Amino acid sequence: MDTTVNQFKDIPTTCISDAMEGLNNFHPAIKPLKEKYKFAGRALPVKIPVGDNLSVLKAIRAAKPGDVIVVDSKGNEYRGIAGDFVVGMAQTLGVGALVVDGTIRDCVGIKDLNFPVFCRGTTVAASGKAGVGEINIPISCGGASVHPSDIIVGDADGVVVIPQHSEKEILRIAMDKLKRDQEREANISGNPEAIRKYLDSFISNSSNK
Repeated sequence: MDTTVNQFKDIPTTCISDAMEGLNNFHPAIKPLKEKYKFAGRALPVKIPVGDNLSVLKAIRAAKPGDVIVVDSKGNEYRGIAGDFVVGMAQTLGVGALVVDGTIRDCVGIKDLNFPVFCRGTTVAASGKAGVGEINIPISCGGASVHPSDIIVGDADGVVVIPQHSEKEILRIAMDKLKRDQEREANISGNPEAIRKYLDSFISNSSNK
């Protein structure tokens, strides 16, 4: 069991992003097909040319249970890199999620699978299988650098990547941020006077600059 990955599952992407000072976020156009989707897992990066998804199939075959397949398809929205049949195979083999800087198709069938898919949208056109592409190499996806085994976390707000070399430190900072947010909510929510004091603290600091 990957304890670090499991701990990230309980932290909102917003807190994780704050822990990294707003860096390492995927493009905000990459969203879950359903808002309820949330995942955390190790990255299995895939680099493909526009309109060729054979390397996606290779990644599904190579993936370990819980791996997140992250596909750099150059933001292309015309040809979908997978449909419900391909996504169903990934789900059956234990893939944790699919994140695509591009589109998918058969969106109704994919939603019925209740499998986390994050992408730029949907299309009707399929990809070919010429065989060009690579898996398990560093890529850029949605403007973020992704290396094999980096931790990828996604929820309704979007997707973030946590570099493997700093995951423990980022986890510590993100957990502390979440705790402080929860405490702030408990102390201020529904309390008009506490809200005024909270707002005044920012206004006063701004005025003193």
